[in-house]
Amino acid sequence: MRTITGEPDQPPVKPGPTLGDTGTGMLLAISILGALYKRRDTGKGERLQLAMQDAMLHYIRVAFHTQAARNQASPRAGAKLISGTNPPCGIYPCKPCGPNDYIYIYTSRANPLHWQRLLELIGREDLIGDPAYATGAVRAEREDEIDEMISAWTQQYDKHEAMRLVGAAGIPAGAVLDTDEIQNDPDFERRGIMRVMNHPTNGNFKVPAWPVRHDGATPPLAAAPLLGEHIDDVLGNWLAIGGAAVAKLRGDGVI
Repeated sequence: MRTITGEPDQPPVKPGPTLGDTGTGMLLAISILGALYKRRDTGKGERLQLAMQDAMLHYIRVAFHTQAARNQASPRAGAKLISGTNPPCGIYPCKPCGPNDYIYIYTSRANPLHWQRLLELIGREDLIGDPAYATGAVRAEREDEIDEMISAWTQQYDKHEAMRLVGAAGIPAGAVLDTDEIQNDPDFERRGIMRVMNHPTNGNFKVPAWPVRHDGATPPLAAAPLLGEHIDDVLGNWLAIGGAAVAKLRGDGVI
């Protein structure tokens, strides 16, 4: 994944999200559910095996598609489409031009109206229907010019204003938010995705909750057990170890 992450003329970059940990778990979880249904229907269980590296191949399937189409290894494409066949697509600067003052704009090859709507939005209706810009293939030859044109427009607005304007025009777009902005975004709080958890040692602590809604609501949120919090219950009730023995373990520093 590193070889396809980063800018084309720069060294490979580690992806920001923990795709290996979380992504592998998700694939195995859905496979477990499938195996449970199969056991229900056939009475036979399955032994499931999954390596992290193998799981990651699933998440870069578009890169393999690009390799097959070009008959060479997929390149790094930065914030652009790895196929590179339908500009404009990427991040564009917004005022006041800080380190995260950008908006991501995506025009889909499956919806040519994205390009037309974008031209209308930025005041370049004169290019609508122009053969030099009509298709993704010909726009790819003018990608730098198109990016400059869009950047000149986005820099008139902050990233939230630009996102609202582009989104209202029916074009996929999103402000580039840092982790602090995400944590304090009122929309995430309103929808119960960022929630405040009462932690026994850290007090009120805001964390990302489970994103899936069950019957319209996110599941209850509680702090994980503290280190050794349930020792007496586990040793005394589960393992039936007497109080004196537990006290000796504690005195000896075992627990």
